Amino acid sequence: MENAIARAFSGRSADLRQVAEMGEDHSMLSRKEMETALRKWHQAWADHDLDGVMELFHEDVLFENWSGGKADGRESLRWAWSEWFAHHWQLEWPSIEKGCEGKPEKRRGVDVMHFKDGKIIRKLTYSKTTLEIDAQRVRLLPGRLK
Repeated sequence: MENAIARAFSGRSADLRQVAEMGEDHSMLSRKEMETALRKWHQAWADHDLDGVMELFHEDVLFENWSGGKADGRESLRWAWSEWFAHHWQLEWPSIEKGCEGKPEKRRGVDVMHFKDGKIIRKLTYSKTTLEIDAQRVRLLPGRLK
């Protein structure tokens, strides 16, 4: 994990400062604070620790997932994620895409996190338009979405 974090930060301080803006005053987390936050994030996920993950979120967090679903507030997000934490431990799940329902699905994407008071205030999740369903690459098309 340490090496992955180091690679994520190598030579990218300016980019990280841009996404680490906090609140209205545009204060920024230091590089050390960002590294600490990411270590805690990775460890909580590795430990399947919902409480540890929730501790990293600001009380007023806004979470938007790749499908457009939203959760406003830490307790709303905890409720939304609790079942997943209880039953899933791979980033693979039964697909809900038209014509592929129930087949194993994997997505590639990115999370954009904004911080306020040292906590994640916004977590925006984006997904590639090509995903893997039942070990086959599938391109999402407008007609396939529900």
